[in-house]
Amino acid sequence: MSQYLRASHVDVKKVAAKEAAAAAIPLMAPYKMGRFELSHRVVLAPLTRCRSYDHVPQPHAALYYSQRATNGGLLISEATGVSATGEGYPEIPGVWTRQQVKAWKPIVDAVHRKGALFFCQLAHVGRASTNDFMDCFDSNPEALGSYMVRQLNKHPELLYCHMVEPRMATVEGRRKINHGLLPFRKQFNGTFIASGGYDREEGNKVVDDGYADLVAYGRLFLANPDLPRRFELNAPLNKYD
Repeated sequence: MSQYLRASHVDVKKVAAKEAAAAAIPLMAPYKMGRFELSHRVVLAPLTRCRSYDHVPQPHAALYYSQRATNGGLLISEATGVSATGEGYPEIPGVWTRQQVKAWKPIVDAVHRKGALFFCQLAHVGRASTNDFMDCFDSNPEALGSYMVRQLNKHPELLYCHMVEPRMATVEGRRKINHGLLPFRKQFNGTFIASGGYDREEGNKVVDDGYADLVAYGRLFLANPDLPRRFELNAPLNKYD
């Protein structure tokens, strides 16, 4: 009985210490997204890499994604085409053939072995085009974005909304984020993911302030496959090219 009590006492202390650490580092706090339990708030952003020759995922992707996987972490795949006529970019992976789906399996398995969640960014190029052919602009982005968010709220089965900051500037060597997503964050009913030039300090701040539930990182995650751990330890980061 005394051994059981001692073990329980140790477990409680460990849990308390972990909770205290999470409180001190908002990005490391756990989060429940629908039925998924996340161990931290650092997300791998979808990064289109154009390295899937003939639109078939390559074996090297298993290493790339598994290196960035953590137990209870969330990874979002690169843009993945849904049809041969809708991929829009050279050498992006697809899921419209059996060969492609089969090639994805060992990649997904490698991520799952690390205990991470892996979502596929399904992509269709639609009407997207180069600026050379798009002379229009959005005259009222907040009104349009708010309308879109209200439409999304009509579908409670949607798990999250992921938006990229519309503007970023570099001030004294650091990125300055204007937090232009606040109107949409306030209106969206589900999990809100923000991305766009965030560092550790800014990521912790927006989570602590309730501006975002999760923060997605791209370039920092490319240069630092162990980014969540480095954020936890406040360790130096590799610079990206």
